[in-house]
Amino acid sequence: MTLHTIMPLELVLQGIQDEQSTPLHEITVKGIKMQVAPIAPGMGRIVRLLDCGLHDYLNPAYMPGTMIAYHNEN
Repeated sequence: MTLHTIMPLELVLQGIQDEQSTPLHEITVKGIKMQVAPIAPGMGRIVRLLDCGLHDYLNPAYMPGTMIAYHNEN
């Protein structure tokens, strides 16, 4: 992966070594595979999109940090 940015490297990589306190789940909602941090049963905060169409990245409903409801299969 190549990252082109004018931001200092220290700022870009800030927090990369921090351990995630809760495990992340990979879920599929409306055909979009994403990684979420569970908040409550059936609710999570989107961390990143893993497999989707390019137009889905522009949809504010799937922005990282957005809360989303999903069916918990565990």
